[in-house]
Amino acid sequence: MKLTLIGKIFDGERVIPKGTVVVEDDKIVDVIEGEENSRASSKTIYADLIMPGLIDAHLHFFGVEEDNVLSWNIVNEIDVAIRSTRDMETLLRSGFTTVRDLGSKVAVRLDRLQRRGEIIGPRVIASGYSLAITGGNDDPKELPLDFAQSISYSFYCDSPYECRKAVRKAIRQGATVIKVYSSGAFSQGGRILPGFALDELKAIVEESHRAGLLVASHAYGKEALMNSIMAGVDTIEHGLGLDEETAQMIKERGICYIPTLATYQIPFESVNPEAKMYREEMIRRHFNEDMKIAVEHGLKIATGTDYVGSKKRPHGQNYIEAVLLSRYMSNIDALRASTSVASECLGLRNVGYIRAGFKADLIAVRGDPLASLEELSPSHIMYVVKDGKIYRGYGNYSEE
Repeated sequence: MKLTLIGKIFDGERVIPKGTVVVEDDKIVDVIEGEENSRASSKTIYADLIMPGLIDAHLHFFGVEEDNVLSWNIVNEIDVAIRSTRDMETLLRSGFTTVRDLGSKVAVRLDRLQRRGEIIGPRVIASGYSLAITGGNDDPKELPLDFAQSISYSFYCDSPYECRKAVRKAIRQGATVIKVYSSGAFSQGGRILPGFALDELKAIVEESHRAGLLVASHAYGKEALMNSIMAGVDTIEHGLGLDEETAQMIKERGICYIPTLATYQIPFESVNPEAKMYREEMIRRHFNEDMKIAVEHGLKIATGTDYVGSKKRPHGQNYIEAVLLSRYMSNIDALRASTSVASECLGLRNVGYIRAGFKADLIAVRGDPLASLEELSPSHIMYVVKDGKIYRGYGNYSEE
């Protein structure tokens, strides 16, 4: 099938005031600048803006209602599968053609099913189970250890040897990225719980890179940031506590920074007032000093929401991360963070741009996100093209 899209184009890097994108089968075959170019096509789409499909570089398909560690682990897996299948379609019709799941029980299978055409959704870069220390961030400590491990979406590992084996187990599941916890959460007394030690992280990175997989590191605080950098991870997730020294090191090593601002807008419930107070102060700093430092140092910043598919963090509203990034950078840079920069951070070579030879992953938008990022909301997504197939977006309900 041949498809043409006509209108203003953001190609992932620059703006073309008027042009035509020609799609044949699953590839972009031509991008023509200037006046409207008519070609014989089975369908022509006119849009205010044509741009690459959006990318969320950090989310989870948890399929939960209540949003907490215990619920993420004990939720019925049939419920997770059904809800996550629904969330896949929601994401696609909201303009997301690629997402990266950094720890869940179903993402590897979701990607396999969408590639087979059995479900509708974005392509999923999936970590399978994440890697965590025993008693760490995602270990539901209310439960006996053996039972907690048996129902967890993380492999617990506690030595360089065990960490290498855990990487291999994730690869056996079908992982296409490895997710690690370089730090834990917040504890009483105003401190961040530790995650993997440096020797463990180095083992994880070495084993992952041997298999050709990138490593994404959950990092809160300077110790976790430094360990992540020294171990050679590829992306730093959250990155709370960034300072001038760590930012310079991240820049020098070409590591991507994914600040997941959207998740920190959600009210945090904790029975521990000290931990809550410390977390709120770290988040306040994240929205101010951390982001200022990241932008001033020219870090590669990509969009990632850490949304999980709960009532508080629902899939479909993931465009909010681009809106939040526009507080610190121009709208066009926020669009780059959502497309071309995110594709680079995920190690993808044929998406994130509108260029001849690239995958036909496009969205047709009503309105101009270059003027306001709010116009990336689902109500403005008219059509989504993924792998050359056309899907109606949520801004296009009125059409047959």
